[in-house]
Amino acid sequence: MRRLIVLALLFITTISTSQVLSERDRATVIDEVLADRFNNLLPKLMDRVDIDMWVVISREYNEDPVLKTMLPSTWLNARRRTILVFYRDKKANTIEKLAVARYNVGKNIISAWDKEKQPDQWQRLLEIIEKHSPSKIGLNYSDNYGLADGVVKTDYDAFISRLTPAQQAKVVSAEQLAVGWLETRTALEVGYFEQLVDITHDIIKDAFSAKVITPDVTSTDDVVWYLRQRVTDMGLETWFHPTVDIQRSEEKLESHIVSFSNRPEGKIIQKGDLIHCDFGITYLRLNTDCQQHAYVPKDGETKAPDFLIKAFKDGNKIQDILTSNFETGRSGNEILLAALKEGKEAGLRPSIYTHPLGMYGHAAGPTIGMWDSQGGVPGTGDYPLYENTGYAIELNTTVKIPEWNKDIRIMLEEAGFWGENGFRYVSGRQEELMLVD
Repeated sequence: MRRLIVLALLFITTISTSQVLSERDRATVIDEVLADRFNNLLPKLMDRVDIDMWVVISREYNEDPVLKTMLPSTWLNARRRTILVFYRDKKANTIEKLAVARYNVGKNIISAWDKEKQPDQWQRLLEIIEKHSPSKIGLNYSDNYGLADGVVKTDYDAFISRLTPAQQAKVVSAEQLAVGWLETRTALEVGYFEQLVDITHDIIKDAFSAKVITPDVTSTDDVVWYLRQRVTDMGLETWFHPTVDIQRSEEKLESHIVSFSNRPEGKIIQKGDLIHCDFGITYLRLNTDCQQHAYVPKDGETKAPDFLIKAFKDGNKIQDILTSNFETGRSGNEILLAALKEGKEAGLRPSIYTHPLGMYGHAAGPTIGMWDSQGGVPGTGDYPLYENTGYAIELNTTVKIPEWNKDIRIMLEEAGFWGENGFRYVSGRQEELMLVD
């Protein structure tokens, strides 16, 4: 019986599949996006943080997380030691994009090292620095962000040791530049991001349907592996292993640590269950991160019980409270504390752990709480909110359910965008419980 169910799942198709580009077409999009980011976004970011030279150093299979996002579509890794140099001449309004490497790095970054003329790669880098005489040289090291801390000790020491004392004094952390590069979404990217969120939502709708779930037969693990298989069959990837969990009347509410890392595996889904998933996919170098809920109706039920519908609306209220506190220049910690205060004053029991979302799932930018740091997050929580940035609006609210004689937790997560016109969801949010019917 189980084998027949699994085989049946493999034949389920939705409109999502037709939305996915071929590998060749994806490469074209990725390179178009990169050209736009290098030529139009990067100069603005370098001006914003007042860094006129950015040096990014990596070796093959040990890539700086920032460099990984700069490689052309046909480069899956760096080659040998790859050194990128970006020089911004604000007065002339130009940006020079060079590779101190044996190869051009795609069409955007041109090789500036002829090994036959200058055998020493580091010396060639010094020649470029001496030619431009930058006021600041940004390197990717950071106390706060792992994604902005990509220069390894070997390369750092080799680079610094070759600089003169005057040049060494110009070296600064490129943390804010690296974070700005990673967090900022261009108009071109946002359009593709919307498609990716739509695909994510479509897959969840299929997973939380009678096409996949048969009460008293299907387990949470079956649904998890359906999610993984659907993504693989579409030629995409998940950036974390999905989870599916259950809340029901006769079982106590688990602690946050159980909810986030120690969920029971393989529970059989039953009628009357409130089910929840955490699921995200990668496509065109962007990522989604989504949590939604569904109800498995009992015999004779045509909708979820009113008390669950009301509880779900409380989750939407917390979302609204959080996003209404977004304001350019406000830190993640300021947004967090204001939203928690407002939510509690409204009689709700919120927990907020929203994070930047984009080229990485848990991306760089302002951290707006963590599930175990509801008083604020030092460092990443002090970073300000900038426009044209994306977020996983991730949070929960605990709701007392007298009918079940227990608390439940409504856990929601949707992709959001903060821009010049304020906040919006990238492609909508869940506002009603799905029904598995």
